[in-house]
Amino acid sequence: MRFVLGYGLNDISHMVDVAVAAEEAGFDSFTVGDSLFYPKHSDSVYPYREGDRSFLEHIPFLDPVAAIAAMVTRTTTMRFYPGVLKLPCRHPILTAKQFSSLAVMSDNRVLLGVGISPWKEDLTYLGVDWEHRGRVMDECLAVIRGVLAGGFFAFDGEFFKFGEVKMNPIPSKPIPILVGGHSKPALRRAAKLCDGWMSAGGTVEENKAMVETIMQYRQDYGTAGRPFEIHAGVMDSSDVDSMKRMIEIGATHIFTAPWDVYNPLLSRQEKIDAVKRFGDAIIAQNS
Repeated sequence: MRFVLGYGLNDISHMVDVAVAAEEAGFDSFTVGDSLFYPKHSDSVYPYREGDRSFLEHIPFLDPVAAIAAMVTRTTTMRFYPGVLKLPCRHPILTAKQFSSLAVMSDNRVLLGVGISPWKEDLTYLGVDWEHRGRVMDECLAVIRGVLAGGFFAFDGEFFKFGEVKMNPIPSKPIPILVGGHSKPALRRAAKLCDGWMSAGGTVEENKAMVETIMQYRQDYGTAGRPFEIHAGVMDSSDVDSMKRMIEIGATHIFTAPWDVYNPLLSRQEKIDAVKRFGDAIIAQNS
């Protein structure tokens, strides 16, 4: 079993030390969230927790690029990715440059986890039409793939248009792109355009249905022969049975955290101790 540590809504000043402890404990990957700003008014609904979104109001988020840059300099083997980067909010050439730089700095230890924000204001306040968000997302993916292929690349799309450009440096290996989301468009996008999918929790049965849907889409799109990662969330870090069942249904990685990801009050040492206990009790026994 390979494990991904989701840092969650926790103290950003603890992040690097927790990443070092997670690598020592045997985690394969580490993921951080993305939040651009907190709009004072929003009609959007947070899809992964009941109630309003006011619990997020005072939680600080580092930009994922800055956070990952800090952590790769203190680690040597663990991979990092945003879970998820709100891709349509950003110009894809700039995103490609940032993650290319991270991949070069880290010796290919960076993945690009992407999704579409549930908050309408994340897009509309930055000039992106909410109704076009899916098509914008697809063009972003195409641009990133193109400019990171190594040669000159031009694009003439609905939302992005530019002449031939060449990016340097580019990483020695392609950056894997993972899509997050439980909607049918997200599952189709993962199967058709990307190298993996991330669940945001849910039961084993719910994840099984989504994995089966993705696999059918991969057959339909002719992508079934490509390497593909599935990061399935098990939020109860003691539930080894669910972790094993996730692997049985096709997960390649178990996404979890050895604490309540919605509890921002744990101390640095409490997090490090929890990571070490998880490594001894779970990773060492199930690798």
